[in-house]
Amino acid sequence: MTNNSDESFITRISSGSLAEGIDLPGSDADLMCILKDEEVIRDVRHMKHPEHSKTFLMETDADHPGFTRLRLLTEGDMENDFKPYEYFKNTRKDVYLSVNFCDIKKIVPEKELFQHGPCLSDRGQNVDIAVCFRSKYLPHNAIPWVSRNRQQWPPNSAIDKIKKYGCLLVPIGPRLVSDCNDLWRLSFSVAEKQLVHSFNFTQLICYCLLKLTLKHIVNKNKHVEGLLCSYFLKTALFWVSEELDIETLKLSKLFVCFFHCLDKLISWVKKCYCPNYFIPEHNMFFGKIDLDNNKILINVLDGIKYDGIDGLINNLCPHNTETFPLLVTNSKYLSIRLDFLFYRINALYFMNDISRCLKSLMFTESLIKTKHSTFIIDVFKYYNARINQNIAQLLPPPTTNTETYKIHRRYHRHLQDGIKTDAVSGWLLYASFYYVTGQYNVTLKLTDYVLSRCSAAVIITRFANYSEVDMNNYGKLVHSTMTLNDKMRMTTVSNVMYAKQSSLIPMELELEVEVRSMDIPPTVMSNCLRFLCYHHIGDISNRQQALRDLYLTVLLRNFIHSSTLSNSVTILGVCYEISGDKDTAYQYYEEALQCNGRICSSAEARKSKLLEI
Repeated sequence: MTNNSDESFITRISSGSLAEGIDLPGSDADLMCILKDEEVIRDVRHMKHPEHSKTFLMETDADHPGFTRLRLLTEGDMENDFKPYEYFKNTRKDVYLSVNFCDIKKIVPEKELFQHGPCLSDRGQNVDIAVCFRSKYLPHNAIPWVSRNRQQWPPNSAIDKIKKYGCLLVPIGPRLVSDCNDLWRLSFSVAEKQLVHSFNFTQLICYCLLKLTLKHIVNKNKHVEGLLCSYFLKTALFWVSEELDIETLKLSKLFVCFFHCLDKLISWVKKCYCPNYFIPEHNMFFGKIDLDNNKILINVLDGIKYDGIDGLINNLCPHNTETFPLLVTNSKYLSIRLDFLFYRINALYFMNDISRCLKSLMFTESLIKTKHSTFIIDVFKYYNARINQNIAQLLPPPTTNTETYKIHRRYHRHLQDGIKTDAVSGWLLYASFYYVTGQYNVTLKLTDYVLSRCSAAVIITRFANYSEVDMNNYGKLVHSTMTLNDKMRMTTVSNVMYAKQSSLIPMELELEVEVRSMDIPPTVMSNCLRFLCYHHIGDISNRQQALRDLYLTVLLRNFIHSSTLSNSVTILGVCYEISGDKDTAYQYYEEALQCNGRICSSAEARKSKLLEI
């Protein structure tokens, strides 16, 4: 809601396991960017305001029932975003939109993205991003789902929400079909999220068991690895939940539910036919499971069935067969799991327009006043603080001579609100403010404080995969009376993010944020600021010690994730260049260009500039 409050042409929707609330090792976070200006209808009678918007009609394909063509009905303001007919397929009568209609990098220009199946992904494949359309209507062949005979699940409230929302259309055609650039995949990811959110505890645990079984048993067999995916397992659980009565969906019958799902999968694999939950005519095994490879998969699934409950648990958690971790219901443990789920999935996109930031800030302030749980209100407060960090970097430079006092008051207001996200990132922005205004001694004191927080005995770094050890250490530091914000400010360390052309970036690093925002580990930025302060003061001895500390920080990867390694190495190179050691600086720029994670946007330019000298 916060991310979408300022967007005019796209709506971001989270999908994948984490969005469903399933936080297991390897759970992914996917992002769907829905273009708002295109209207997709099921029937010509649904057309509204044809002169203002581009309108497409869904034409489902009889040979590929999980896909549809988008026939252009009205062009609307075509020239503003589509080059006329460049991405359209013409027939004798009609015009259809190609799946190659859009360059996703124009939708999310801040990210360095690479093709990953039908989506684009960052270098670490931490998130998949897909651009799609939304239709407020279910396609014709999904309408029977609404009134299908079923037991007690899904609840009518979920069915009504799904019917009201409609579906998504993703620009990817069916596998193994040539010349299908005009076929779009029908996606029910929003509907599926609604369904998972309507699960009871037994269904959720069964879903987790299925996913763990796929990862730790099925995919361990190299002959069948990759034949099944978690989406097939979720589909089996949907069908089984619909067919069973509520008495079977109780925790005491968890494994009965699990083996019902396993039987469903075995029957599908034998027939080489997996019916889509919304469109049963769509065989999702097509092009993946057939008579050439299904027999060994059947043997693997039969083996799981014949091993029974004991065999299943021994395979999934061989070192702890007495207590199955998923079934822990201790309130403090569950509270900690919830905190860590939030640490993994929270994300806020930096904005380069201050008016959009202020709009989002007002939105979060209104949410804070609503009557939600304490946890949710703290989530709103976190986003509010992040937005304040963003706004502080879009103000006029704090060195501006005109109305300096008023500008500094605004900086202090937003920077003070911005320290509430975690233990260090807000303080580092404050340190940057004092650096760019020439108050080097204050900057040094603040970086001392930040480094002391980073060197504390137990610090949880956000945006990472967490172990049980991390959670146990976290549990020793927090207690039930603490709010989420208190916990974050005491235990979590976040990268400091500098906005594109940030007014708080040191002058020496302006090139690094010339074209996009930049994430910098707090240990790297603290030592960099210390180096720069001592450089300006003329304290050569401490300057060299700060450079040595920065070198060791990068060498030991202290709080440095693969996604920020290239940035860190580049900053180390900048400091060496400032110190006069241009040969070493060149080596680090070269190293920054070879990193596996996201490549620093300025490394190539820095390297080329040294070559010119």
